[in-house]
Amino acid sequence: MTKTVLVVDDEKDIRDLIAYNLSKEGFAVLTAGDGKEALEKLEQNKVHVVVLDIMMPGMDGFDVVRSIRAVEATSKIPVLFLTARSAEVDQIIGLELGADDYIQKPVSPRVLVARVKSILRRSDMAAPVISEDLSKEQITIEGIEIDRASYRVKIDGSEVFFPRKEFELLFFLAAHPGRVYSRDTLLNQVWGDGAFVVERTVDVHIFKVREKLGRFGEKIETVKGVGYRFVL
Repeated sequence: MTKTVLVVDDEKDIRDLIAYNLSKEGFAVLTAGDGKEALEKLEQNKVHVVVLDIMMPGMDGFDVVRSIRAVEATSKIPVLFLTARSAEVDQIIGLELGADDYIQKPVSPRVLVARVKSILRRSDMAAPVISEDLSKEQITIEGIEIDRASYRVKIDGSEVFFPRKEFELLFFLAAHPGRVYSRDTLLNQVWGDGAFVVERTVDVHIFKVREKLGRFGEKIETVKGVGYRFVL
């Protein structure tokens, strides 16, 4: 099936260049010149990945990602930031908001296409495979219910929204209770070894998962100097 990429950038020359190179690789390409138009395109079309600039008039890229992740119909669409902003804090903010990759401009078209393909490969995987435990579709531990088929989590019977990476991190740890995993292993299993992310990204996501787990937050235990584990 042909994959559709939505390219969002306020500079037409950049949109056209990216669209041209993605089209040569067999992708269907949609473009948008601002955040509002991007969200409209997402409502009207089936999009498999979004390539998104940050610095745009009106709604910037961070706001666009927040909107994408807040709506169930679009919450799992992979997002790749392509931006001139190079500060580490911008990368961390983007990844914390749920972006799947972060690339600094300028970037060669071949590298960008490779990153898009990498994201789509990871997205097509039902879940990271490390052991037979991940064959489970549902995990129930005390008041926590995790349903991988629907990407839904219930805490004491009430549904709590987890963006895709937070969900996958929780599911992975809960599927292997008692085992300690390093940040590097979690990065590879949840984000994939081709993703441009830093180890601090794991810490930020762990903090958010614990917060959403409420009284069960302590089930994700920090093993000092090693990593994290889910305790029963």
